[in-house]
Amino acid sequence: MRYIVIGAGAVGGTIGARLFQGGHEVLLIARGAHYEAIKRDGLRLITSELSETLDIPAADGPVPVRDDDVLILATKSQDTIAALAPWPSDLPVVCAQNGVANERMVLRRFERVYGMCVWLPAQIPQPGVVAAGGYPYSGMLHVGRYPQGVDELSELIVTDLGKHGLVGRSAPDVMRWKYGKLLGNLANAAEALVGHVPGLADLGARARAEAMTVLDRAGIAYSTPEEEAEVRGHNVDMRPIEGIERSGGSSWQSLARGSGSIEADYLNGEIVLIGREHGVPTPVNETLRREANRSAREQLAPGSMPVDTLLALIDERSAAGSR
Repeated sequence: MRYIVIGAGAVGGTIGARLFQGGHEVLLIARGAHYEAIKRDGLRLITSELSETLDIPAADGPVPVRDDDVLILATKSQDTIAALAPWPSDLPVVCAQNGVANERMVLRRFERVYGMCVWLPAQIPQPGVVAAGGYPYSGMLHVGRYPQGVDELSELIVTDLGKHGLVGRSAPDVMRWKYGKLLGNLANAAEALVGHVPGLADLGARARAEAMTVLDRAGIAYSTPEEEAEVRGHNVDMRPIEGIERSGGSSWQSLARGSGSIEADYLNGEIVLIGREHGVPTPVNETLRREANRSAREQLAPGSMPVDTLLALIDERSAAGSR
């Protein structure tokens, strides 16, 4: 079986590297300077314990496929449709992405779709390099068939993930875990907008509380922080990596790259969508969604908005919604 990692950035690159170290055939699909560096020099994986350059095959677009190929999609959600468009729809797809909308989007075209809840802190410090800060394992990955259940392939993927540097976990209720992860990701936009300042934790807590009200009204199950902590244990603790400064989460990294897009529509925007469907106001998440998109569109630097400005915008929207 060959694993084709579409979007071999921080998360995809780490998953691909660990599968490759476990003896599996891997092809990395990347783009731009990152692809050029991997093609020229190999992929360098850095952790708190090692720095290893891996000669993993790479391409910058579709390649001839085989019957035993498995696609691991690790792009941002806003790139899902475009990233999968060139690939044959009879291949299985594993959505190793934040948010909960990707699996349903992919299922419109691909019959075999799997969810993956990703607990894997990583970043790209420079092209061709991925730095994975988790210890003693780089990540814990819950895998299940979408919309629910497990099958022979999902169990095989879990086994393969667990062979080197990762913890694979079979999860027939994988979307419940992904909704739990979504709740934690709602603070990503706030972090990207205001930076690591006093008040950031409160913003994240407000976004999460609002979202839990929405999910409860909609009858959508989600994993709890207590449950997640019990399962995670100390398998993926954060450890500093010498010479690598931890900048911020995925949304922060999107603004830092000046990519012009951000994942907020599929994180905070997911809560806004469900709230509208069920008549629940979502002023916190709507403000975070809107301002994160504006910052990405205007290519503003991460942490450039004063926290008082963001709080005032949330209060203004809250007041408007109550009138």
